[in-house]
Amino acid sequence: MIATISGVISEKIDDLLVIDVAGVGYGLTVNVDDYSRFELGGKAKFYIYEHIREQSHDLFGFSSLSTKKLFEQLLSVKNVGPKVAVAVLNIGSEDYVRSAIASGEVKILQGAKGVGKRAAEQIVVELRDKVGIVVGDGAEAVVGRAGLGMQDEAVQALIALGYSDIDAEKALKGIDDSISTEERIKLALKR
Repeated sequence: MIATISGVISEKIDDLLVIDVAGVGYGLTVNVDDYSRFELGGKAKFYIYEHIREQSHDLFGFSSLSTKKLFEQLLSVKNVGPKVAVAVLNIGSEDYVRSAIASGEVKILQGAKGVGKRAAEQIVVELRDKVGIVVGDGAEAVVGRAGLGMQDEAVQALIALGYSDIDAEKALKGIDDSISTEERIKLALKR
């Protein structure tokens, strides 16, 4: 297993950075931030994710370990492969992506190449509580809209029933949150 690669950036080809390590050039697929951060001839260290299939051996490089971990979390989502995971990372900074997931911003995630509404909702449902960002840690930029908290069990139940996060919040808006979750869901479904 390759854990890290350190060397000199020798080429930039499409979305690949070629990093020269003692005369061997490793082609790394990187996100947009890392691609633009490193100049030809500059030294760099990347944390590596190896994706080995029968017909290929792809290397994905990340300048930060936390970005690599977010990438791996994205891969844990059903039907999200490495190319889609990189596309999600390309929508903004790591903190922005974490905030979008934590606050259930499906439309932002849909902005990633190859990510449809269903995939974006799946990412939110599976990773919302795992991305390691607490609302208040910079998430205000994404959370911004007034609404019920995404930690609301009634919202989560409606999402599990197939509602988008926005539709679930709209359905629950105006329903007294002091009544039981079950009653709130029933009233929302009647709307």
